[in-house]
Amino acid sequence: MMRKTLEKAHSDPESMKARILKVARQIFGDYGYHGTTTRMIAKEVGIDISTLHYHWGGKKDLYEAVVTDINEEIMREFIDVERIIHGMPFEEHIDVASSILIDFFYEHIEIPRMLLHRSVNKTRFETNCELDLYKFTRNIAISMKLVPKEAPDDPNVLMEVLALINTMITFIAGDNFLRDLLHLGRAEYVTMVKKTTKFMITTAFTQKYRPLP
Repeated sequence: MMRKTLEKAHSDPESMKARILKVARQIFGDYGYHGTTTRMIAKEVGIDISTLHYHWGGKKDLYEAVVTDINEEIMREFIDVERIIHGMPFEEHIDVASSILIDFFYEHIEIPRMLLHRSVNKTRFETNCELDLYKFTRNIAISMKLVPKEAPDDPNVLMEVLALINTMITFIAGDNFLRDLLHLGRAEYVTMVKKTTKFMITTAFTQKYRPLP
């Protein structure tokens, strides 16, 4: 049922379903699951609560739809990045990939904010639908050629990649606070995020690992 509803939302970006989904992503990103109410979302869209429930059901249903949508969007982005960086030398590969991902996360800033909320806060309901940080982490490790696709997971490598992802997420999700702290404009701050991320990757990975052929 949720799959069909998502397909309908994507097939018509101007539809009510699509408008609600877009706003829900932003508000869940800003306030997390427990800090968000369907009334907040409905008010932002400019509709009554019954219209929201008609299109998406309750808050849990809408949250799971948002999570599914984000997981699929990130996987499409990874596929696009892989296509772009295929065949590049390792350091150029890392520089280009990290820059593209940072731009992507800035364009969809609700994603790093939701990941940050989910990593530090409990969610008081059972769901099989989660932001798939494990899959994101493993895909980055494979993309960086630190582990082969068919190999068992190496917790040490995944932890190191996860440290990089968490740093990137924190830089982007905390954009407003950190820019004020550093007295930087938006463009200058984004440039610094890319520069610092590249420095971390180069220091941590190009010196420690010999990338797989």
